[in-house]
Amino acid sequence: MAKFLEFIQEQVLIGDGAIGTMLFSKGVGLDANFEHLNLVRPSLVKELHREYLAAGARFIETNTFGANRTRLAPIGLENKIAELNRQGALLARQAAIDAGLAQDVFIAGSIGPLAKIKGDERTPEPDEMTSFFAEQALPLAEGGVDLIILETFSDLDQLCAAIAAAKMTSLPIIASMAYLEGGRTGGGVEASTAARRLTLAGADLVGANCGAGPREILITLAELAKGTGKPFAAFANSGFPEFVDGRYIYRTTPEYFAEKGLEMVDAGAVLIGGCCGTTPEHIRHLAERIGVMKPAQRQFFISVAEPDHTTAQEEQKSGFLAEWGKRPVITVELDPPKGLDCSRVLAGAQALKEAGVDAINLAENPLARVRMGNIALARMIQETTGIEVIPHMTCRDRNLLGLQSDLMGASLLGIRSILAVTGDPARLGDQSGASSVFDLNSFELIKLIADLNSGVNALGHSISGRTGFTIGCAFNPNSPRIDIQVGRLEKKIAAGAQFAQTQPVYDLAIASTMAESTGHLGIPVLLGIMPLVGERNCEYLHNEVPGITIPEAVRQRMKGKEKSEGAAEGLQIAKELIEQVRGFVRGYYIIAPFGRHEVAVELATIIKG
Repeated sequence: MAKFLEFIQEQVLIGDGAIGTMLFSKGVGLDANFEHLNLVRPSLVKELHREYLAAGARFIETNTFGANRTRLAPIGLENKIAELNRQGALLARQAAIDAGLAQDVFIAGSIGPLAKIKGDERTPEPDEMTSFFAEQALPLAEGGVDLIILETFSDLDQLCAAIAAAKMTSLPIIASMAYLEGGRTGGGVEASTAARRLTLAGADLVGANCGAGPREILITLAELAKGTGKPFAAFANSGFPEFVDGRYIYRTTPEYFAEKGLEMVDAGAVLIGGCCGTTPEHIRHLAERIGVMKPAQRQFFISVAEPDHTTAQEEQKSGFLAEWGKRPVITVELDPPKGLDCSRVLAGAQALKEAGVDAINLAENPLARVRMGNIALARMIQETTGIEVIPHMTCRDRNLLGLQSDLMGASLLGIRSILAVTGDPARLGDQSGASSVFDLNSFELIKLIADLNSGVNALGHSISGRTGFTIGCAFNPNSPRIDIQVGRLEKKIAAGAQFAQTQPVYDLAIASTMAESTGHLGIPVLLGIMPLVGERNCEYLHNEVPGITIPEAVRQRMKGKEKSEGAAEGLQIAKELIEQVRGFVRGYYIIAPFGRHEVAVELATIIKG
């Protein structure tokens, strides 16, 4: 430990470059698992290490970036986690020995982030994440690495869990994140804030890697300096990739990369190498340009400011929530049309306005089936009827760029409330060629909307004003583990959610438990009410629709009832539940079955009576 930390106090250390893109250039297919090469093609891995050593690198990373359980288990390699990591360390060490540099090279055990399954909102607990990372860190230490490098993380909590695992080895720790333009992570955390937390978590060096290229890494280093006095590690990409003839090409020349490396030294970097697209030639120029340089002196100061969500919180009880606490608040969901004729939904909205409903919900392509765009329709309903509309916004249909653009556009159109949901996967719908996006999940979308309310976009750049959205989220009280669902709701509130709407509830006990479990949260939780229309509808919802559970007693009441008889019985069940919860439920979210607003009008009248 002392040798590495003492070395970087006296001299800038040159790291290696890309591993993945270089292995690809050597003929390894993109469908291959690069870490598995440690076992099946060890000579190829050692060859790459030797090329970087010959270029002047004196800091070599092991080929173990993705050798964790979440990435190996899906391809049946979970039983080889320890072996892959231990072998990765041995290969790097042997390459240094073969090059005659056994005493002059530092071997860093590379650990990357856990895999994220798109559309899956489950977040492992910190202890679980730490255990996953420990499965890598400990074998790497056994294999003889000199330190641990945690790199390309975008989730700060996950990186802190990785630091906890790396500390089990007693080796020096580099904690490096991938920052977007402007020095913010994909999760919206500013570099200065990340630097402060990583320092407190126990990192010996704080770093930036991957990202857009050398210029953005330099900007990020300046931001990191506001949050820590720790030395920096900088591993930039070779600029932006360009897609040419079926493959990605990186255009940054080795000469330019080396010149920017000099600037990184001035910015406080004591360890400089390359990330995606860099080659041994980039490292050769970097080593020649920097030579034997002493680390630059820089001042240590902290100037960290979290995004200000005050405005959003102050506006929480504006609009449709203005009467919250004085009387029951009622929202009603109507389906946008499948085509261009929106006369029925407009008529429904007008009738609901006259019935005293507070707001209309418009789902976005529910069940992944195509319907009219809900933001444009929301504007028309508001203009025509004067009732507030809450468009649902999914993570399924737009990437991060599209989400920000449409949210700012919705604000321009006068939309003042948004329900942020992940959305049903496209594969569930009727469009076989459609694909799900899921750049974000609902937690991250809530955070994004809260940032826009604070006047900044996902990169932390000013949007020259603030959106004024009241942010809603979904809550499922039908889960057998209500405590887990409440914990998820607490995280959504922490991200910026200001009200919640539940899945349809048909059980008094569930409604009672929900009210008791969420009473401390301090936000409106609107109970979902969706009248059944027949036995087939009842059984479909219970057996096929995620998040809906219908008690046996209700299913028996619906048995054998269809058409008008079934609709009447379903409406009666909904009325009974409303009367039963009247004493402890203060808000309702009515889902009009098949867009039948007349049913919602009748229920709203009962609630208000």
